[in-house]
Amino acid sequence: MKDTPGWASPGSAPSDGQEPDSSGTARPTEQPSDQGGTDQPEQPSKWSKEQPPPGQWSAPSPQAPRQAPPPPPPGPGWGGRPPAGPGSQEGRYGGWGGPGRGHTGPGGPAGWGGNWGGPPPAAKPGVIPLRPLGVGEILDGAVSTMRTHWRTVLGISLTVAVVTQIAVILLQGFVLDDSASTDALNDPSATVGELSRALGDTMLNSGVVLLITLLGTIVATALLTTVTSRAVLGKPVTTAEAWRDARPQLPKLFGLTFLLPLIAVVVVGLGTLPGLLAALAGAGDAGVALAVLGGLGAGVVALWLMIRFSLASPALMLEKQSILKSMSRSAKLVRGSWWRVFGIQLLATIIANIVASIVVIPFAFLAGALSGDGITGFLNSGTGDLGWTFLIVSGVGSVIGAMLTFPITAGVTVLLYIDQRIRREALDLDLARAAGVQDYGTGAPGTIPGS
Repeated sequence: MKDTPGWASPGSAPSDGQEPDSSGTARPTEQPSDQGGTDQPEQPSKWSKEQPPPGQWSAPSPQAPRQAPPPPPPGPGWGGRPPAGPGSQEGRYGGWGGPGRGHTGPGGPAGWGGNWGGPPPAAKPGVIPLRPLGVGEILDGAVSTMRTHWRTVLGISLTVAVVTQIAVILLQGFVLDDSASTDALNDPSATVGELSRALGDTMLNSGVVLLITLLGTIVATALLTTVTSRAVLGKPVTTAEAWRDARPQLPKLFGLTFLLPLIAVVVVGLGTLPGLLAALAGAGDAGVALAVLGGLGAGVVALWLMIRFSLASPALMLEKQSILKSMSRSAKLVRGSWWRVFGIQLLATIIANIVASIVVIPFAFLAGALSGDGITGFLNSGTGDLGWTFLIVSGVGSVIGAMLTFPITAGVTVLLYIDQRIRREALDLDLARAAGVQDYGTGAPGTIPGS
């Protein structure tokens, strides 16, 4: 028989005229020098005369290493996964839901269920892993940014909130004195002209306060966008660096922030206009009902547009785009994920408002108790006498609330923008390269168009 590497073939027992040496290899048996004599005694054999039938034993060969049989192909059962169809992202991220790309095991790219240990962790140079994010990871990334870079984040938020609130307090204390308007609105015997004038003054005062708050929000969002984008890469950034990076885009951000509410107002106005015209023409209740229905329908359209353009701000700041281009980029990123973006934005807004209420409401009650009318006057009128004590104490609560809510809202918007770009444009490869992650994405397929 011929020797083969690895395990010897079955039936390789020593054949006639051969015996194994110390290494297990058969060699010819030494014959006596005198083969012609018949009177010489037979040499004792090293093997027993009773041998098992051939083909029962196999001797391993120590010269070659053992070769394991190839593993069977994975099936759709335990540990397996069905083949990826066209347009699927399974090839990019290794399985259902996708762990981080670029992580390979002994058998190739690891995926969900590919190994008993589960998917390998994605690269995480900063506050988020470089893969498609879940809702909890987006919220946690915003909080982690505030916790990791608290000096810069809280410093920016506190500075903007203090400057904004000082401007509001000074305007309300010296210019926007709406005590007369409040008295007129609370007077049941006030004429229609007095009520209209008081309502107009109140709306003007509220609009000025809202405008100042909006300006502060724009500045805070611009600066915190830069901080969050650096936090994703695991790189710190100072307030001066954030300001230097965000300053060239601030005029465009102001324009974008004013353009979006204007679009919503125009849409709602166009929806209610036919009903108002019908009511003025004498349609009466039918015109009012038409205006209400048109306003509701237009409100839905306006909400859809606002969510569609909700990622325009980080696109403008991080991609250095123009106003219209950033709106187009936001519409492209949100396309097909409107409900997801809407849900995450709504959840972040609810959380931010709850946090702000926890801080602001106690300060408002304290301000009402310390003001001239006391807590009873505050509960009856809702504003107290708007004296300096009330304005200062309530302003302190507003500053603390804004300092905590600015990072949450801005961080969620930026991380949602990054998540959408990872899902659609493989931004994780660029982020890993910028963060200095070695060999990230090697051996992984490219991005899937339209995913």
